Amino acid sequence: MSTTPGRFLTIEGIEGVGKSTQVARLSEGLNERGIGHVVTREPGGTPLAERIRAMVLLVNARGETMPPTAELLLMFAARAVHLTNFVEPNLRAGRWVVCDRFIDATYAYQGGGRRLNVEHIRHLETMVVGARRPDLTVLLDAPVEQALERVRRRNAGSADRFESERAEFFERVRDAYRARAAAEPNRIAVVDASQPVDRVALQILELLVARSWIS
Repeated sequence: MSTTPGRFLTIEGIEGVGKSTQVARLSEGLNERGIGHVVTREPGGTPLAERIRAMVLLVNARGETMPPTAELLLMFAARAVHLTNFVEPNLRAGRWVVCDRFIDATYAYQGGGRRLNVEHIRHLETMVVGARRPDLTVLLDAPVEQALERVRRRNAGSADRFESERAEFFERVRDAYRARAAAEPNRIAVVDASQPVDRVALQILELLVARSWIS
């Protein structure tokens, strides 16, 4: 067990901004520097949490509608499992955790996109997350139409519940993300995701250099 906890880094943004690509590129950068780390995602990250993720992303559960409150509770159920069984043990062991989405996504998607009561989200955050916050959150930001065009090209007609939403939904999600970044500039760094992939990857590494976490 390491006496120095690992860093907790999260990558956020709407569909189509390149989160998965940048998570992989960041992982490569950490490997090159010999930094022990794990890569994960939310919802998901453990076998049980991945099963909950599958329920969340169902487009049509045999004709049943997924109420926004059920979606919210499932997100936090998956997060509780993920934090307890994966994130916290790895951080305690001294490994960095690079996570594709975390608590900011809930405020953006369920709070902004679904228009659920933010105070309800805060209560669940207190219950499930406690004091745990990412050491750094990178918000990949791009115009909604540009991001959704990438999603359309990638999916070729197949989309999950979130990817099937209209542009107006993602505008609300993007606005919520940007509002959180404005409120917590020391934790959340906004990176222009409309730039070339290599440039975005370099800027993310530069954020770590600026904090003296890597060289």
